[in-house]
Amino acid sequence: MLSKKVEDVLLSVQKPGRYTGGELNSVMKDKDKVDIRYAFCFPDTYEVGMSHLGIKILYSLANAREDTWCERVFAPWADMEEKMRENGIRLYALESGDEISSFDIIGFTLQYEMSYTAVLNMLDLAGLPLRSSERTDLAPLVIAGGPCVCNAEPMADFIDLMLLGEGEEVTNDLIDLLKEHKQKGSSKADFLRAAAQIPGVYVPSLYDVSYNDDGTVQRITAKDGAPPRVTKRIVSDLDNVFFPADFIVPSIEIIHDRAVAEVFRGCIRGCRFCQAGYIYRPIREKHADVVNRDCKNICDSTGYDEVSLCSLSTSDYTELEPLLNAMLDWTEKERVNIALPSQRADRFSAQLTQRLSSVRRSGLTFAPEAGTQRLRDVINKNITEEEILRACRQAFEAGWTSVKLYFMLGLPTETDEDIVAIAQMAQKVVDEFYHNPNKPKGKSVSVNISVAPFVPKPFTPFQWEAQDTKEELLRKQQLLISSFTSKKISLSRHNTDVSFLEGVLARGDRRLSAVIEAAWRKGCKLDSWSEFFNIDTWLESFAACGFDPAFYANRVRSAEETLPWDHLDYGVTKAHLAREQVRAHEGVTTPHCRVRCAGCGANKLNGGECDALYQSYARQKGQG
Repeated sequence: MLSKKVEDVLLSVQKPGRYTGGELNSVMKDKDKVDIRYAFCFPDTYEVGMSHLGIKILYSLANAREDTWCERVFAPWADMEEKMRENGIRLYALESGDEISSFDIIGFTLQYEMSYTAVLNMLDLAGLPLRSSERTDLAPLVIAGGPCVCNAEPMADFIDLMLLGEGEEVTNDLIDLLKEHKQKGSSKADFLRAAAQIPGVYVPSLYDVSYNDDGTVQRITAKDGAPPRVTKRIVSDLDNVFFPADFIVPSIEIIHDRAVAEVFRGCIRGCRFCQAGYIYRPIREKHADVVNRDCKNICDSTGYDEVSLCSLSTSDYTELEPLLNAMLDWTEKERVNIALPSQRADRFSAQLTQRLSSVRRSGLTFAPEAGTQRLRDVINKNITEEEILRACRQAFEAGWTSVKLYFMLGLPTETDEDIVAIAQMAQKVVDEFYHNPNKPKGKSVSVNISVAPFVPKPFTPFQWEAQDTKEELLRKQQLLISSFTSKKISLSRHNTDVSFLEGVLARGDRRLSAVIEAAWRKGCKLDSWSEFFNIDTWLESFAACGFDPAFYANRVRSAEETLPWDHLDYGVTKAHLAREQVRAHEGVTTPHCRVRCAGCGANKLNGGECDALYQSYARQKGQG
């Protein structure tokens, strides 16, 4: 229940529905009848957080326990934050309205490096010390998960423990342990030492980091019994993993306002720039009947008229055809649209996409990533220009008039020829539309080109590469703009300053905690929003703390350098990544996992099994 103070301020802020709770399918419990209260915090606005599948799964998983009440917390917009600080309102959970400082667990999901200052701002709004060392009681315990914890060293001073990998099983392990230590009256230090023994749990305070004179990491040393390397957790059996039968239906429009179901985890492709494609390995699939059941349950319980089949590359799902046949039996009757995100141009079927969009036609997006075949080979995209043009041709013949193409600037070995080729490919797509003899009369084509600066990420073959400087990226953007000749082509560009800071934080070490705190104290708090991002404030913070951000972003790392995340194990071996970096510079592609296993090592996390190979997949499902 919201306090009178909160109710009084809601009429004076934008979108009060962000802060009220009470949505359909939200979980209410008697707080006096649970042992653990868990504040699941998303360090962004309600509209962003409520679109995320992970929060839906883990919220329902924790609430399936009788001893735990999990509630949601989102970052307030600036107007609400101002009112909260003016009126002494501390950060509260939506379900109960209670201040989260009284909870047992405060858990953040770190999806994007630019959310780090939002974490600090939320801790401050909760009335809690920012640094883990200053929070001496067992509760509230501040934890973090999500893709960014594969190198969350820049946040190491603020987070008590981090959950590496997939959260369904390790969340229950952690709750069980905290419940036990809470009943025993353990100290925080005793609990953290015990938690470090849970596979997939990383306690930053139990690791000492020393540095060389040149600023690089010298050594990462575990202490107090913590394991020298922490290996991420995965769920082996996706058919029986927890998945909610219902989702909370948001009270206001959110970014992705639809049902979502997962079809498989991991990716077979091995694009060398893609962090997700490596850290979510090994490949594991759900059976089609399980996915169909999940989709039907969610649509029935929420009333959604669109369901999205979620994965890193849904067109690579081996049971896609039987799944769609099963789903179409009920979606067509109930006028539910099926969305297939993450389609590859080489697997695109206009007829299939048209059939799935019979209720509502969505736009088409493909990601060539690079303009020339040479550079696509460098990044191991394994797609040709003809395949891209053929996909667009099929779409135009089926009646589409708009296509969006994603590219990157600043990829390793990139030349000006590669940049000009982006514009040339866009023009070829325009030409495909006008070469179509059945093009709709009176309609023109729209080709939308989106270019984002390449950001090297940990646990990829490009983790050692230098990021282009801002000046070089701006030069390349202008070269691209000058290469376009058709008004049918539009261009959107990402902010180079944001990408620069993202690159710094992505590969930073724990010394950057001081910079993040300094930037927050200077007013940074929702850096993923252009309204709040200020690169000058960040540069001032780096200078004040005595660090050069270019050291983290624009420097080539040697193969011998100890990387800040070398004590974390996400399955893929460093030797494999190094081999792939060499192949990239040789312009040699690596076939995807279903053609030939490249020996990345991730299958060790699943007992030597990997669904990427159909034989393994069939054996696991009892088909061979």
